[in-house]
Amino acid sequence: MTNLVFKDESYKIVGICMEVHNNLGAGFLEIVYKDALEYEFRKANIPFEREKEYNVNYKGNILTHKFYADFVVYDSIILEIKAVSGIGDEFIAQAINYLKVSSNKLALIANFGELRLNTKRIVLE
Repeated sequence: MTNLVFKDESYKIVGICMEVHNNLGAGFLEIVYKDALEYEFRKANIPFEREKEYNVNYKGNILTHKFYADFVVYDSIILEIKAVSGIGDEFIAQAINYLKVSSNKLALIANFGELRLNTKRIVLE
């Protein structure tokens, strides 16, 4: 069996996402889920930054526009929140780009827009 990157940490994050989804269900905007996740992270004493800013380096130049990860949890895992009908390829591509820019190794996409919470792990080696 392969070793999962940040196995214990990602298990806790997904568990909190499940708690939020079980309480709120589907149908809210992303911002509502982010607020609930922030509450749960604080309650569980899990370190996080919300809307963490990253610069984009293009050929040695820092671009004017930055990107903001929804959450960076445990200072090493990007958590992107969605409230859509499914996790499409564009969200996976977005997570890969976020990993490249941030130098993190793991991104989790949590989609609250479905009847059951849908999560996806993106690992950048």
